[in-house]
Amino acid sequence: MPSWLARPGFQSAEDRIAALLQWLCLAALLVFIALPLAAIFIKAAEDRSGAYVGLSQIVQTVSEPRIQDAAWNSLQLAFATLALVLPAAFLFAFALTRSRIAGQPLLRLIALSPLLAPSLMPAISLVYLFGNQGLLKNWLGGASIYGPLGVVLGEAFYTFPHALLILTAALSVADARLYEAATAMGASPLRRMLTITLPNARYGLVSAATLVLTMVVTDFGVPKVIGGQTNLLALEAYKQVLGQQNFNRGAVIGLLLLLPALVSAIIERRVARRAQAAMNGRSVQYRAKSNLLRDALLMSACGVVSAFLLALAGVAIAAAFIKLWPYNMSFTLAHFDFDQQDGGGWRSFRNSLLLSGASALIGTLFIFLNAYLTEKQPAARSAAQLSRAIAMIPMAVPGMVLGLGYVLFFNAPANPLHGLYGGMVVLVVSCICHFYTTAHLTLTTSLRQIDGEIEAAARSLGRGWWVCCLRVTLPVVLPSMLNVFRYLFVSSMTTVSCVIFLYSPQTELASLAVLNMDDAGDTAAAAAMATLIFAGACAVSLLVNAIGWWCERRVQRWRAA
Repeated sequence: MPSWLARPGFQSAEDRIAALLQWLCLAALLVFIALPLAAIFIKAAEDRSGAYVGLSQIVQTVSEPRIQDAAWNSLQLAFATLALVLPAAFLFAFALTRSRIAGQPLLRLIALSPLLAPSLMPAISLVYLFGNQGLLKNWLGGASIYGPLGVVLGEAFYTFPHALLILTAALSVADARLYEAATAMGASPLRRMLTITLPNARYGLVSAATLVLTMVVTDFGVPKVIGGQTNLLALEAYKQVLGQQNFNRGAVIGLLLLLPALVSAIIERRVARRAQAAMNGRSVQYRAKSNLLRDALLMSACGVVSAFLLALAGVAIAAAFIKLWPYNMSFTLAHFDFDQQDGGGWRSFRNSLLLSGASALIGTLFIFLNAYLTEKQPAARSAAQLSRAIAMIPMAVPGMVLGLGYVLFFNAPANPLHGLYGGMVVLVVSCICHFYTTAHLTLTTSLRQIDGEIEAAARSLGRGWWVCCLRVTLPVVLPSMLNVFRYLFVSSMTTVSCVIFLYSPQTELASLAVLNMDDAGDTAAAAAMATLIFAGACAVSLLVNAIGWWCERRVQRWRAA
C-alpha cells in the first residue's frame, strides 16, 4: 500500500477510496492540461531538428516584421472591438437590471443567442450583406468588408454575449440605500452613475474588457473568413502549424497568444483584491422605478443592438434556404445536401453531436467528481490543492494554444498516448479541458453552499461518502450540473480554435466543415451547416431546460417548502 494511503487519517476504506480518486483526477488534469502546455514551452526552445536553442528562436521569431505586424494588428482590432462592445454591453445590461423596459426576457434571449452560433456565422452574414455581391454593399461607401472592418463587426457579435453576462451579474447587485441617499442629497442621475454605479461595477467592467480583448486576439474563425489580407497572430499560428508544418515557430506564436490572457488574468486579480462587496446583511435590494425618458432611451439602444445581432444571425440562416443570393431569392433545401459539398458531409454534423454529447456527459460527471472530492472529501490534501490550481489554468489559455499543445504532446512518437491523436477521444478531452474552469467554478460554488455538517452526519451514521453524495449532494446541485452540461454541449458544438489542429478526415466536425466549405467557395452550404449547428445547440438547450423544469417539480420539491 502506498505510504500516503497508510497514514492514520486514511485508515477507513472510504478515505482510501476518496484519496485514490483524487490522485487519479489530478493525474488526468496533469496529463491533459499541464503536460500539453509544457510541451509548447519545450518546443519553442528547440529548432526544427529538435536541438535545444534556448531563447534564440523566440527572439528571432518575435523580431520578424511580419510577426510584429500581426501582433500589432491583433491588438488594434481587439481594442477597436472593445470600444464597440463594452459600451453596448453595459447599456444592455443596465437596461436589463436597472430599468423597467418591456420585453426584458425576449431582449435577454436575443442578446445571448450568439452563444449558440459558431464564430464563423457572423462573418458569413457580413459577406452576404456587405460583400462583393452583398445586398447592402453600397452602404460602405467604397470601403471593403474584407479586412479590419469585417473582423471588428464579426468579433463584436461573437464577444457581446460574454461581456453582457459579466456586466449583468455586476449590475444585478446593488444597495438601494446608496441611491436613496444620493437622491436625497440632490445628486443628478449622471452623478449617481459616475459615483455609485460605475465604481461598484468596475470589477465587472475590467473582467468583461479583459475577456473581450483575449477572445478577439486569439479568435481564428472570423478573421479566417472575412479578414482578407489582414495579418493576425491567430492566422499566423494556423499557417505555421498546418500550412508549413513548422511546429517550433507555431509554438512561439502560441506563447505570444498566451500573453494577453496572462496579462488579463493579472489585471483582473489586482482589481479583484480591491473590489468591495456591494451588498451586506443590512443592504436593501435595488428595484428600478419607472422613468419614461430613461426607459425610452434604453429601449432604443437595446433595439439597435438587437437588430445588429438578429441581422448577423438571421441573414446566414436565411441564406441557407435561398437558391442563389442575391440573384435568385427562391426557397431551396439544396444547400443542405452536404454529400455534394466539400467539408465532410452529414458525417461532420453527426461527429459534432457525438463530440458535444460525450464532452457534456463525461465532462459534467468528471468535473463534479473532482469538485466534490476537492471541496467535500479532501482526503489527499496535496492532491486537492494541486487540482484547484490546475483547474484555473484553462481560464487563461486560449483554445488555439491548448490545441497546439495537444498536437505537440500527443503527436510525439515517444508518447505512449500517441495513438489517441486524430481520434474522437482527444477531441472530447480537449473540449472538456478548454472549458473546464467555468464548469469547475460553477459546481464548486454550488457545493460550497451545502453545509459540511451533512457529510459529518452521514459519517457518524456509518454511511459512505458516496451514499451521501448520491442521495443528498447530487440532488441539491442538480440545477448547476444541468447548466454545466448545457454549457459544455453548446461550447463544444460551436468551437473552432480548440479543435482546428486535432481532427482527421474521419473526425471532421461541423464547425470545421463551415470553415472548409467557405474556403472552397461553397458559402451557401457553409451557411446551411452553421444553421444546423445553431439549431442543434438551441434544441439541446431547450431540452435541458425542460429536464430542469421536470427535476424542479419532481426532485427539487424541497426548495418550495
